[in-house]
Amino acid sequence: MNIELNLKNNAFHFEAVNETQNTVQIDASPGIGGEGKGARPMELLIMGLGGCSAIDVLSILRKQKIEVSKFKITIQAEREKDAVPSLFTDIHIEYWFDKNLDKDKAKRAIELSLNKYCSVAKTLEKTARITYDMRFEL
Repeated sequence: MNIELNLKNNAFHFEAVNETQNTVQIDASPGIGGEGKGARPMELLIMGLGGCSAIDVLSILRKQKIEVSKFKITIQAEREKDAVPSLFTDIHIEYWFDKNLDKDKAKRAIELSLNKYCSVAKTLEKTARITYDMRFEL
């Protein structure tokens, strides 16, 4: 994996570019001189968790010939208070599915993702407790 970060201004705004030229905007918080022109690094880590698990869950369900028409994930993450570095301690993921999806199969796909396949979850679980809920309301 090769990533390049290019400074875009005189503050902390970077553009990250991957090997296939996809870009992500990264910035620091205004409290330390950022300008809000991109996601903060720790937000990107949580976004990565969501993306990793979402891809796993959909892939697992599709291998079972289950097409998911509506799906989203919301994540709440807590970090250590007054610590440097401030690591994640608690992460709660809500998986939102179409109301018609088989609940047992959705649960199994989530558990396989978080406990076996998602590299981001396996990395974060070293410092954070990761929990989840399922919602069938979309």
